[in-house]
Amino acid sequence: MDQTDDLSRAYVNADFIEDAASYPPRWRTEAATFRATLGARARTGLPYGPGERQTFDLFLPEGPARGLMVFIHGGYWMAFGPGDWSGLAQGALARGWAVAMPGYTLAPHARIAAMTREIETAIGAAAAMVDGPIVVTGHSAGGHLSARMACVDMTPDWAARLRRVVPISPLADLRPLRRTTMNETLHLDAAEAQAESPALLARRDGSEVFVWVGAQERPAFLWQARLLSEEWNCPWHAATGRHHFDVIEPLREAESDLTQVLLGGL
Repeated sequence: MDQTDDLSRAYVNADFIEDAASYPPRWRTEAATFRATLGARARTGLPYGPGERQTFDLFLPEGPARGLMVFIHGGYWMAFGPGDWSGLAQGALARGWAVAMPGYTLAPHARIAAMTREIETAIGAAAAMVDGPIVVTGHSAGGHLSARMACVDMTPDWAARLRRVVPISPLADLRPLRRTTMNETLHLDAAEAQAESPALLARRDGSEVFVWVGAQERPAFLWQARLLSEEWNCPWHAATGRHHFDVIEPLREAESDLTQVLLGGL
């Protein structure tokens, strides 16, 4: 790749976040602590397929669930797993919603197109265990995968129950990623980048979408969020003072603006 074509720096987040290295271990510690408080209401490692990473965690509220919220983790399709993010279920659980956190096979062991289909299957497995409406959200690469669930080419059995999709800091146009060093692992070609970019695909009729991003994120992520909102004619919001790592933290709060966008009115 010619150096003048390299967009790697545009998509680096940690280099521009103070004390970035402290976030992943803190996420994992908080996740484990939270799971322990739930006891039997935390059901982890539930399989939805034969693959090692084809599992999901399901967290149940006290009493009957009002519906199912799905959170899809990020990590540029190359890192993390559902067990790193359990604490983000707190806000939805406090509102009476069940929360599913699916894993998926990471690159280079799977292509992004395969991850999309895995998430579709995982949500179906979780939906079979929880009645009511479905709300899907996800962060970064998970924002991409959540947006894919609202695309016209996706027609899962559970689509009639899908009420809302809230991509957080989504990667909506994958074509620029072909010009980053990440593509040595992702192996995106032109056809897959086109077929897997939500901003280049039509939104399915009846899919309510709201795009969320941190106002202090890298310009590339602000552009990605705005692009998706414009192409899909849906609202977007840049959260004041939030960067790429802490933009998801309000999910822990039942009455935060982000949790209200996700579940308010349902």
